[in-house]
Amino acid sequence: MAPCFVADCMVGRLAKWLRAFGFDVTYHPFAEDAQLLAWAREKDAILITRDTLLARRKGVRIIFVRDDHLEQQLRQVAEEAPLDLSQARPLSRCMVCNHLLEPIPKEAVRSRVPPYVYATQETFVRCPSCQRIYWRGTHAGKIQERLARLLGQAG
Repeated sequence: MAPCFVADCMVGRLAKWLRAFGFDVTYHPFAEDAQLLAWAREKDAILITRDTLLARRKGVRIIFVRDDHLEQQLRQVAEEAPLDLSQARPLSRCMVCNHLLEPIPKEAVRSRVPPYVYATQETFVRCPSCQRIYWRGTHAGKIQERLARLLGQAG
């Protein structure tokens, strides 16, 4: 089973990409350190940070992100967690609130997506929490490409 994560405000882009790959990441950009630590303890999650003071805290597992570049950050988390990136489930979580997405019939989204999207897409998913609707747009290919690059460099 893949580990879950709590990310602080200094690694928001990394949190977004981990979610895009389908990993469970709690991320609230304005959360205080005490709340981050509490969430990590409650979820038995790994806290991801670039904050040197937070990284010194005890009682939870912490990954201190060293690099500025996203792909290096992803690689570091994959190595230290460890994460099996071949088991990633891209586009399975809400990018905003982290919930697992659920299929929704095309007819149910007609009034909720742009007409062009409705006409050109057949498959839609919905976040059960925030109700956002997702479909495989051009971003899906970019996410797959980045994952493929990471998998190619991990081996």
